[in-house]
Amino acid sequence: MAYFLGLDVSTTGSKALLIDQKGEVIATASSAHTLSSPKPLWSEQDPGEWWQAVIKSIQTVIAQTEISPAEIEAVGLTGQMHGLVLMDENGQVLRPAILWNDQRCQAQCDEIHSRIGKERFIQISGNVALTGFTAPKILWVAENEPEVYARARHVLLPKDYIRYKLTGEFAMDKADGSGTVLFDIKTRDWSDEILASLDIPREWMPPTFEGPEITGLVSAEAAALTGLAQATPVMAGGGDQAAGAVGVGAVEPGIIGLTVGTSGVIFATTPSALVEPQGRLHAFCHAVPGLWHFMGVMLSAAGSLQWYRDSLAPEASFDQLLQEAEAVPAGSEGLLFLPYLSGERTPYPDPFARGAFIGLTLRHTRAHMTRAILEGVAFGLKDSFTLIRNAGLEQINQVRASGGGTKGALWCQILADVLESELVSVNTTEGAAFGAALLAGVGKGAWPDVVTACHESIHITGKTTPNPENFEVYQQAYQVYRELYPLLKNTFTKLDY
Repeated sequence: MAYFLGLDVSTTGSKALLIDQKGEVIATASSAHTLSSPKPLWSEQDPGEWWQAVIKSIQTVIAQTEISPAEIEAVGLTGQMHGLVLMDENGQVLRPAILWNDQRCQAQCDEIHSRIGKERFIQISGNVALTGFTAPKILWVAENEPEVYARARHVLLPKDYIRYKLTGEFAMDKADGSGTVLFDIKTRDWSDEILASLDIPREWMPPTFEGPEITGLVSAEAAALTGLAQATPVMAGGGDQAAGAVGVGAVEPGIIGLTVGTSGVIFATTPSALVEPQGRLHAFCHAVPGLWHFMGVMLSAAGSLQWYRDSLAPEASFDQLLQEAEAVPAGSEGLLFLPYLSGERTPYPDPFARGAFIGLTLRHTRAHMTRAILEGVAFGLKDSFTLIRNAGLEQINQVRASGGGTKGALWCQILADVLESELVSVNTTEGAAFGAALLAGVGKGAWPDVVTACHESIHITGKTTPNPENFEVYQQAYQVYRELYPLLKNTFTKLDY
């Protein structure tokens, strides 16, 4: 029996997950990270802590099983996207990593658009420059920490630092590489035009590989620390969203991944490098060779329900709130909720956007407010669906739903009705780490390609069929919902005091 290890270096911890050649999960372990915010809006972590957490998680997984480390035939990597790890010529980290949720570099985003031209930048990278991405972080270091920048020789992303510690090799996968917005999304590699415009040396950027390709072998030193066998192949893998899509089987055009966690993500595989003209969708390379994807992100999905319950109904359980909401008709009798509690990204990249209940009357109860939240999040996700269709991916055959928000039947039904699409659940719940392990298996030849690996390992476990009787009321409510942000945008800005 062959085994494959997936490593996920997330914001909160490092997970190790072991699967067999049938795609069955054998063991899993996680070790926590700490998060630092030395100034307002800053978010940083120590890459050395990631490595120690990875060591611990790998050791724990190996200890949980009776298999020999030599039976682990390959390692796949995934992790939080966009974080900046700067290293010197000796491979030493120069400063704490600046993470995806760091907000310090809006001025650098504006500078990128100024130097290259916003429309030109979108056409090359597939995206607008946002504070979460890697490129503006590099410019921020150049402008604010010139002594650090002068010593820099290598740029890596979080999981690729772990790759370096495992193998001694500087390398990056194409999915995560495109998330730096230093890529030419059409050629699936670094953009010389963008790098030159931003004065970032081309030699700082590592070679890039497709998700299942081998990028190096576990070194003797890393083997001694982790318990892995020396010379175990380490595959390229993918950023957490692309690897997570592999983990639920969203690896073919027409199959959409929908995640309703604290935030909400719509992931749509595309057969070519499609770009939303205004950059309102993220457009990246997929971890599947030769494919790309759109991604829409809303910042407060299940997080909206969590806030509502914690702030306004702390004595009630989520099950109680959802049970009450089942008695309210579709459309919440004219009550709407804007889920912009943390600002928004798709379709409105606006940190000043705010949440709101619109249409409250004396008739409305707590049950109405609960249902309005569920519907408001569904409308926010529909925004991404609408953009994806308008950008060229018209055929949507199936929506694969995951995340805590999809565990309740009511919310799944509302999502199916609003999106007018069947929702399915699958047997895999380990997300990105599972996807990374599948990519490792494909690279080693356990499956001929990623699509086959997903077909043989991932199975549908449930379905929610949309109710056509609710289509019209939701279509009408959605049109009103779409009008609200443009009407309130200037008001939101005035509330920043």
